[in-house]
Amino acid sequence: MRRRKPASDNDTELPLVPFQPDIIPISEWDDDTPVDDDEVEIPFLREVELSAGSGRTVIRESSRAKLRFGKMTLRKHSVQFDQAVCVPVHGNSMEPVLPDGSTVAINKGATTVIDGKIYALAHAGQLRVKTLYRLPGGGIRLRSFNREEHPDEEYSAEQMRDSEIVILGRVFWSATFH
Repeated sequence: MRRRKPASDNDTELPLVPFQPDIIPISEWDDDTPVDDDEVEIPFLREVELSAGSGRTVIRESSRAKLRFGKMTLRKHSVQFDQAVCVPVHGNSMEPVLPDGSTVAINKGATTVIDGKIYALAHAGQLRVKTLYRLPGGGIRLRSFNREEHPDEEYSAEQMRDSEIVILGRVFWSATFH
């Protein structure tokens, strides 16, 4: 164990802190920091909002903001680098899992519904994030985590076409500040 040094001679000695060799230091980077060989930058579309509530309309999909991910991490989750995008989430329907202000990364190459997974979808011009379940006949159930305020919605295959529901991709990563 290592004993932490006091900040000055007047400070008392701090308690023992076990040595943790597996902890990797955080490296700082900004827009000018070159991307490492084992990293990839994913577009972060701040102008696009996924609603965890009643829905938001797409404003535009151009952005210079990026988030960095390890290539190995993306491969582990079967995400192609060019099929990923990050967007903010707004609303309370997915709380506590995705609180208002969360950021999610979407795998646009994963549009086949796996029951109970979280997806981004377009719904009559609005972008939404919901847990999806397949229904007989090709329909889907949209479920919120905050089911008290946002009850399940069910759509047949025909209603999906009429409502312009398109699955954009599966959420494979999320982050939030509390």
